[in-house]
Amino acid sequence: MSVTLTDVKSILLDIEGTTSDIQFVHKVMFPYSRERLEQFVLSHQNLDEVVEAINLTQQTVKAEQGQEIDLEGAIATLLHWIDRDRKHPALKSIQGLIWKEGFETEAFKSHLYPDVKPKLEEWARSGLKLGIYSSGSMATQKMFFSHTVEGDLTPLFSNYFDLTTGSKKEAMSYEQIIELLGLAPNKIVFFSDVPAELVAAREKGLRVVHVKREGTASWSDVPEVESFQEISFVS
Repeated sequence: MSVTLTDVKSILLDIEGTTSDIQFVHKVMFPYSRERLEQFVLSHQNLDEVVEAINLTQQTVKAEQGQEIDLEGAIATLLHWIDRDRKHPALKSIQGLIWKEGFETEAFKSHLYPDVKPKLEEWARSGLKLGIYSSGSMATQKMFFSHTVEGDLTPLFSNYFDLTTGSKKEAMSYEQIIELLGLAPNKIVFFSDVPAELVAAREKGLRVVHVKREGTASWSDVPEVESFQEISFVS
């Protein structure tokens, strides 16, 4: 499989299943945050980011279940959301703080598929603007790419987008990204392994490519690659 794209100005990348093995996130990062979440929140409950995340968790539970919960209840909810892999801003904020400690102490380093770094460097050298759109917070994204097995890749990226922009499966989120990038939508290409995300992006006029890594089902509705090496850009 190979894909040639013309007249692109900006590349938007998913992380899990696109640049990095989803198993690294689910089998290393998620368990690390789950094991430490309760103690972290209790030890940092006066930290502004933690206060904000707990308040948001309590607001969500009240809105969805009509229940008032205390700090203990909020912690239990956050743990439940980890188990469900819920993409909630409060959880992503807390996880980001925990992962920051993990990266800084070198408890782990981010996985990258071997084709990723050389192609990102090639694309950046050619003048293409690289960006990330992930459910993880922008702070976590920067931490993720500054502590990879291939070193610090953050100098290659110009933009980061997270759930504050909106869900990756909602078309309106991509409309915001288009406005923030200041480009025509057909000048932006989005790479992801999740068809629903690609459908939402395509609805707003972005060009899309399905990334089929090992273990990912094929999806023939859009251009598809198994490696970044199969992608080329021409003016």
